[in-house]
Amino acid sequence: MPKASKIKPLPRHVAIIMDGNGRWAQKRGLPRLEGHKQGGLNARRVVETFLEYRVPYLTLYAFSTENWNRPKEEVQGLFRLLEEKLDEGDEVAREKKIRVRHLGNLEGLPQKIQKRIREAVEQTKNNTGMTLCLAFNYGGRDEIVQAARRMVSDKLNVKKINETTFSKYLYSEDIPDPDLIIRTGGEMRLSNFLTWQSAYAEIYFTPVLWPDFDKKEIEKALATYSKRQRRFGHVEPG
Repeated sequence: MPKASKIKPLPRHVAIIMDGNGRWAQKRGLPRLEGHKQGGLNARRVVETFLEYRVPYLTLYAFSTENWNRPKEEVQGLFRLLEEKLDEGDEVAREKKIRVRHLGNLEGLPQKIQKRIREAVEQTKNNTGMTLCLAFNYGGRDEIVQAARRMVSDKLNVKKINETTFSKYLYSEDIPDPDLIIRTGGEMRLSNFLTWQSAYAEIYFTPVLWPDFDKKEIEKALATYSKRQRRFGHVEPG
C-alpha cells in the first residue's frame, strides 16, 4: 500500500458513516455503550489522520433521525458521549484551527446539547483549517423536506428554483458535495445519509467495524478512491 502522501488524487471532501460500534462491543461481551465510547475515541484519531492527509472537508455521521428508535438508555448515553467529545474537541479545534459545522436539526435535542453545538460552531467559525461537519440528528430526506419548506416560506419564484438554488437551502449550503463516502461495519447502503449531496460520490464499503477503522484502513479507502474514474455522467472521448 503506498503512503498517503503518494496517493493522488485525494478527495476534497470525505464523509463517513461510522457503523459497527454496537457489534464491536457485543463481540467482546461488552455493553453497546462501551462500543460507542470506543467509537468516539476513534473519531478523534480519524479526524487527526485526515488532517495529516490535508483533506479539507470531513463529515462524520454520528446520529441519524432514525436513531431515536433505539433504546432510551442508549440514546441518552450517546448524548452524554457527544457532550464529552464536544468539550474535548474544543482544544483540538483551537490547536488545529478546525471549523466545526453541524448538519442536522437541533430541535428535539436536549437543550444542553443544542447549546454546546451552537457554541462549537460559533467559536470556530473563523478557523481556516479543516471543516469538520458533525451530522447529528440528521436525515437526508428530512433535510430535503426542510429545504423545501424554507423555500416556500421565502416565497421563491418557482421559475428561479434550480439545483443551485436548492443546494443553498440545505444544511451543507457552503460545503462541497462529498467526493468519497465511506461506510464501516459491512452494511452496503447509505442509510439516508447526504441523499442530495451523494449523487456523484464514490462509495467505499468496508467490513471493518468503526472502532477498528484506523490509519491503515483510511489509507486503503483513499488508495481505492484514487483509482476510480469519475466521469460525472460524461464519456471519455474515443
